[in-house]
Amino acid sequence: MAKLEIYQFPCLQDNFGVLIHDPEANVTASIDAPEAGKVLAALNEKGWKLTHILTTHHHADHTDGNAEVKAATGCKIVGPRNEAAKVPGIDEKVGESDSFAFGTHQVQVLDTPGHTAGHITYAIPSAKVAFVGDTLFAIGCGRVIEGTPQMMWDSLKKLMALPKDTAIYCGHEYTQANAKFALTIEPDSAALQARAKEVDALRAAGKATLPTTIGVELETNPFLRPHVPTIQKRLGMEGKPDWQIFAEIRERKNRS
Repeated sequence: MAKLEIYQFPCLQDNFGVLIHDPEANVTASIDAPEAGKVLAALNEKGWKLTHILTTHHHADHTDGNAEVKAATGCKIVGPRNEAAKVPGIDEKVGESDSFAFGTHQVQVLDTPGHTAGHITYAIPSAKVAFVGDTLFAIGCGRVIEGTPQMMWDSLKKLMALPKDTAIYCGHEYTQANAKFALTIEPDSAALQARAKEVDALRAAGKATLPTTIGVELETNPFLRPHVPTIQKRLGMEGKPDWQIFAEIRERKNRS
């Protein structure tokens, strides 16, 4: 099986574009299409021919490039079944438990609603990678817009169950602000303090803070840690259900 090549690049104000390429099968996918010009430039830079756009959710900052990129490349657009009507140019609708071939790899689809009602994640176990859109961020998670906090927590639990060495590619570079907030929830965490310093150094050097891994997020992301007694105590929510504690953390982030 060919190694999956991954190329990440900035788009718009704080989005990421990501290309994935299987050299053996000569197939290439763009994870979302935030900005057509940047996606096409990245393809030209790498010398790859685009065959797919894998859309995570319908928001414009993830789909605005769909039509132009499809017109330029003839690619197939795959997207979430549960919001297909909102995805420009969609050709194939997928959802929970679906899988499809991408060259020598199999892509597994997870329904991860909450940020949007039909948001999906693309996981490629053979490459130990998942593309989570705006469901999970480094040291953060997406704002709950179309779903409910309990729905979002259930989606995050699916991602938490992935192998710890799974590389996670997210839709935005929000990590520095997320770390600052996270320290208000878990200020005494040595792992989080160390990671915040690492993130500051990366940003000062103009470098991306992604990808992250599930293992790193489980240790340092407060949105994945509502079960931790020190967090429960700090919030005055000892013994409450995890999803309610998650909801309180998310609401505090909304106000921050």
